[in-house]
Amino acid sequence: MTDAIRGMEPHIFWNCFAAISALPRPSGHEERIGAYILERAGQLGLERAKDDCGNIVVKLPATSGKERVRSICLQSHLDMVCEKNADKVHDFLKDPIELVRQGEVLTANGTTLGADNGIGVATSLAIMEDKSLEHGPLELLFTVEEETGLRGAKNLSPQLVASRTLLNLDSEEEGALYIGCAGGKDTVARWGVAREAAPAGWSALRLAVKGLKGGHSGLEIDKGLGNAIKLLNRALVPLAELGARLATIDGGNMRNAIPRECGAIIYLAPEQAAKAQAVVTELAATFLAELPTVDPGVKLVLERAEEGPATVMDLQLQRQVMKTIAALPSGVQRMSAEIAGLVETSTNVSVIGTEKDALVLVTSQRSSSASRLNEVVETVQSILELGGAVVEVSEGYPGWQPNIDSPILKLAQRCYRDLYQKEPEVKAIHAGLECGIIGERIPGMDMVSFGPNMEKVHSPDERVYIESVARHWRFVQEILKTAQ
Repeated sequence: MTDAIRGMEPHIFWNCFAAISALPRPSGHEERIGAYILERAGQLGLERAKDDCGNIVVKLPATSGKERVRSICLQSHLDMVCEKNADKVHDFLKDPIELVRQGEVLTANGTTLGADNGIGVATSLAIMEDKSLEHGPLELLFTVEEETGLRGAKNLSPQLVASRTLLNLDSEEEGALYIGCAGGKDTVARWGVAREAAPAGWSALRLAVKGLKGGHSGLEIDKGLGNAIKLLNRALVPLAELGARLATIDGGNMRNAIPRECGAIIYLAPEQAAKAQAVVTELAATFLAELPTVDPGVKLVLERAEEGPATVMDLQLQRQVMKTIAALPSGVQRMSAEIAGLVETSTNVSVIGTEKDALVLVTSQRSSSASRLNEVVETVQSILELGGAVVEVSEGYPGWQPNIDSPILKLAQRCYRDLYQKEPEVKAIHAGLECGIIGERIPGMDMVSFGPNMEKVHSPDERVYIESVARHWRFVQEILKTAQ
């Protein structure tokens, strides 16, 4: 047991969470946690299976007296978003997550916590371990690569799961029962980079946007958070008017995260240094004025680069890229007319990176309307193509259409009401849950999604509320005990 979770209840749950936090699990690298689950299930004498994609199911027999209850599947994903602060030394392929308790929340030391979806995984593992629970037949489904395109769900073998009732444990708001989610696509631009020698005698400088909070590009797209790529480009444009030449630009890490940091190496004639610094100082104040409450830590800095590349981008390409980024929408595009407060359609400028012979820009679009998803993708694609890029649109993933007459929804509502003497909210979410895909892969699946209170997922400020987790655990137990 780590010191951070000592004394936390329910202890069986937090022991499971600590165990998986010690296992590296970036998307595409779930082998160790998968092996851990299969080994532990074998030690407990439980039936288990794995499909060709790496998804795992563990089957628990019913407890005494619950043999005739319909089977329920509890589903979570094994991978986590791997983000860290710039000054944090951490290898997500090797190092354990360092858990830190801060009063009533659990967080991590300079990295993402992995509560998304470690809470769901730990819930299922704790159910495996806890012999005191009452439940019918259960299937514990662990999918892979949710965070990088929902690959596990897309390739889920339908034969792996026999249940037709599913509890998705990948939501982040206590007291909310989710019965619908947005679909999404990624639109990726690639420019071939022609290069020329950096101007002789010019200074290599690093321009950087730092200190943003970042966050989930679905759940927090309506918060008005700063986008580091868009902000950096706003600074590059006036610097280019002073003659600055762009060598590299890199920012963001994940297609489904609002980028927190972005940096560029530029070359500038020495006689323009004072004007450039004045531009940066003024824009730094502007950004603070624009984001005073949502991103008060935003910084824009211009400093000498220790070592710059020997070449810069072709001037025409530099102009195309800057104008394209300036033209791209990023943020909420439309609110739902049917569900108050729900974002219907959004787009996010997610990741930019300089490769040897190319510049790549990743954007992501979401919508609960298939037609409006196509519309916003076409808008982004058109801007990118007009900017001279070669564009690829991903296959994407489907939304999940709400069913207010869902039997598992009605059971969850009743259990929540009986436990806490209040009604849960029934909602849809502007994010991609695996439910839409699982529903396509396994027709007739009746689903609901829920979880405890979490904040700042997909960022190093990610946190989960300890008491909320305890209530979440009781809620899951009540559903399993009450199911008929």
